[in-house]
Amino acid sequence: MQVIKAIWDFFQNEILGMNWLNELVGSGLSALGLDLSNRWVASAQLFVYDTIKITLLLCSLIFLISYIQSYFPPERSKRILGRFRGIGANTVAALLGTVTPFCSCSSIPIFMGFTSAGLPLGVTFSFLISSPMVDLGSLVLLMSIFGTPVAVLYVVLGLVIAVVGGTIIEKLKMEKYVESFISKGGSADIESPELTRRDRVVYAKEQVVDTFKKVFPYILVGVGIGAAIHNWIPEEWV
Repeated sequence: MQVIKAIWDFFQNEILGMNWLNELVGSGLSALGLDLSNRWVASAQLFVYDTIKITLLLCSLIFLISYIQSYFPPERSKRILGRFRGIGANTVAALLGTVTPFCSCSSIPIFMGFTSAGLPLGVTFSFLISSPMVDLGSLVLLMSIFGTPVAVLYVVLGLVIAVVGGTIIEKLKMEKYVESFISKGGSADIESPELTRRDRVVYAKEQVVDTFKKVFPYILVGVGIGAAIHNWIPEEWV
């Protein structure tokens, strides 16, 4: 048990938390003749450390998740969900959403495709709630920043919300509010072209670059605020 705990602590502190990077940044600042006990220098250290850490984690996770997602196009997800019924279907839909992290902008076409294929409305919504909200990337990032308990709690609550939300929609019989051209439109189960490993890698790289360009300014702002709070605002105020 001690060995497992030691391995887990190493994974959380050195792999996810990247404590070695913090020490490396501190050593670099010290080599420049800067005093790490100075608030300005400490803020700079935290800013550089967190920016690099979050960027590395974000890019790595986006690449990994995008690569996994390439194996789960909407057509495959639709076939998997079609095998289940009842609350079990809602649960499977929520779990499947965690490994197929479609963004919120794809919700409408996925909703139309799932509904026209005859999937229950509640199951479709369990998937749509879970997919943008809960994913492996969020889990790892939260673990690295807030620790395992917070990350696990976030994922569990997200899955519960997805299952409960889909179940409620199913019980309320909301199908009558779906436009007929969607529910009766039929579904052409067109297979996605088979991707090679190279295609999947290229797709994952494109997702990394595209997402990084969008979120990096927010990373800088968020880390800057965090550095200011960490070294300038007393803990009892927070």
